[in-house]
Amino acid sequence: MNTRRLTLLAALTLTSTAAGFCGFFVAKGDSRLFNRSNQVIIARDGKRSVFTMMNDYQGNVKDFARIVPIPVVPKRQDIRIGDPSVVKKLDAYSAPRLVEYFDTDPCTPPMPSVAMSPTAGNINEDRAQSARATANGVKIEASYQVGEYDIDILSAKQQGGLATYLRGEGYRLPPGADAMLGGYIKGGMKFFVVRVNVQRFDKSGGGFLNPIVLSYTSEKFMLPIRLGTLNSPGEQDLTVYLLSPYGKVVTRNYRTAMMPTDKEVPLLVKGQFEPFYRHVFRKAYEREGKNVALMEYAWNSGSCDPCSTEPPTPEELKEAGVFWRQENFSGQPVPEVEGPAKPVFLTRLHVRYTAKTFPEDLHFKETNDTGTYQARYVLRHDFTGKAKCSAATAYRRALQDRHEQQAQTLANLTGWDINHIRQRMNGQGD
Repeated sequence: MNTRRLTLLAALTLTSTAAGFCGFFVAKGDSRLFNRSNQVIIARDGKRSVFTMMNDYQGNVKDFARIVPIPVVPKRQDIRIGDPSVVKKLDAYSAPRLVEYFDTDPCTPPMPSVAMSPTAGNINEDRAQSARATANGVKIEASYQVGEYDIDILSAKQQGGLATYLRGEGYRLPPGADAMLGGYIKGGMKFFVVRVNVQRFDKSGGGFLNPIVLSYTSEKFMLPIRLGTLNSPGEQDLTVYLLSPYGKVVTRNYRTAMMPTDKEVPLLVKGQFEPFYRHVFRKAYEREGKNVALMEYAWNSGSCDPCSTEPPTPEELKEAGVFWRQENFSGQPVPEVEGPAKPVFLTRLHVRYTAKTFPEDLHFKETNDTGTYQARYVLRHDFTGKAKCSAATAYRRALQDRHEQQAQTLANLTGWDINHIRQRMNGQGD
């Protein structure tokens, strides 16, 4: 594989231009890895979590590892390869969206007309490696081969021993890793070390890495993000899809705020929704103090209104980690799993973070709030037909005020120059 670039096939979001992960990359030799983006799915009921890790990365390394703190030692049957299309489906289903409304003839009774804009070495440790681990107070709790990955589960007694062991195995830890590893060791965490087995990856012929799905039972409902700040240039973006049978999931140790929604914006946004939403997110992120999880979607996964794509099927939700008996939107149970039927409520949180703004890992809390929410933005088309009545005259007079309000809303949402927006709305400028 030598200098071939590895890129994980991840679902593209409208907002993730650069992002990190809940673990950090370590690379052998002088090779560098640039941690770019991340999406995570967590299905949670009771104390059980099913955690899907998917990320995008690039680099010229033959071998790399990812280290993710976890609260328990999973068994082999608790780890599997996931389907990247499921992450893509949840992303498309819950993504921020545009909706379009068309004004009707003001001289006739209003008829609602709604159309939606498309949004769119093997890891079986030999005796020498085991001895090196033991000498540094590191225990290899388990080793697995899963698809193109080799996986070690490590525990350690002290940060220096773990860091020394990893460096002794040829890995370059980013600055600050030693102290941060020590904090996780004190908290009783284990370490999920994932490496790509180059030979198996090449033989698979897939050209991309698959997500890893990890199941475990723990009191802790959390996502470790601090390690990801060690080898990322600046801000990182993280999208978390949280699946619960109860309702919205929010962050326990940080504020959760909702993105601005149901704002009417000029038609010019339709052709540039991606840069529009990037600026909307940036503005909201800064307005909230840069230390908040921003909610972009919350809905029973059996429906949506309006829908940016078809809701995920029970099979797709099962692949995404839902392990309880599902209740479909009509209230009828979906078979195959024992126990009472429960709904699947999806919460989409977007976190932009740095080591300074998010000094703690993310801890989540399930709620019984089933109120629906989505980040959506409204386009309203003027009626352009011939209409001759007093209502039509009043309608045309009101359009100028409406257009000005749309321009001001767009400026407030994005920080764009109001005069430039007005020029664009009048057909002037780029």
